[in-house]
Amino acid sequence: MTRTQTARLNEGLRTLRMAAIRKGYRDQAELARKESLSYEAYLLDLVEQECETRSHNRIERYLRESRLPLEKSLDTFDRKRLPAKVNGLVSTLLEGDFLDRSENILAFGNPGSGKTHLLCAVGQHLVHQGRRVLFTPCNFLVQQLLVAKRDLGLSHLLKRWDRYDAMILDDIGYVQHSREEMEVLFALLSHRYERGTIMITSNLPFSKWEQIFKDEMTTAAAIDRLVHHCVILELNLASYRLEHSKSQRKTKQTAQSVS
Repeated sequence: MTRTQTARLNEGLRTLRMAAIRKGYRDQAELARKESLSYEAYLLDLVEQECETRSHNRIERYLRESRLPLEKSLDTFDRKRLPAKVNGLVSTLLEGDFLDRSENILAFGNPGSGKTHLLCAVGQHLVHQGRRVLFTPCNFLVQQLLVAKRDLGLSHLLKRWDRYDAMILDDIGYVQHSREEMEVLFALLSHRYERGTIMITSNLPFSKWEQIFKDEMTTAAAIDRLVHHCVILELNLASYRLEHSKSQRKTKQTAQSVS
């Protein structure tokens, strides 16, 4: 291939944004010559390399925009602590089909039971499947909604979040909302109803959600939208942090007694 041809090829690949092919076609061509590959096999290798690189870059981009705490992964979550029924539900969730049905996931449990870790781990797994997920503490989400409403951009913000297959709202039970905050949170739940998945962690059972929405009818309407299509994970577990702390103290005491 002449210099002119090489320059034209590189320019064409740059225009088509095929960075992986532009980077590797020379090495692949040399390999094809050595192994007497057909033109089609050589082209297939290049295309597969391009697809693999794009998939990797897309997942990395999705992970960055998800705001998920990457340390809360399946590798660092002890699924042996989960009740058998919940563990079975988690295995089903990891397949990701619930996103296509816009089903919600509601994780209830005591503080420290692993609700946030579990949903974040599921979220990361979904991102690696090519799904778009957004993680946000509920109090931060509400503030974003209030600012958008003040600036007359609430509708635009809600539509922008439509690009996410799932939104993880963390610690909804910790936020005691004012009526204005309740209204914008309810607007989000209504907007995503049967349109996109919401994954929620809460230390408050439904019977106490009137503390969040301040109004009996609004509370009932919010719960109705969430549970119409949903999977509920009951994590009635002891605090992992407390168990870990006790284990560390016990280990330390044992070491001291031996010494």
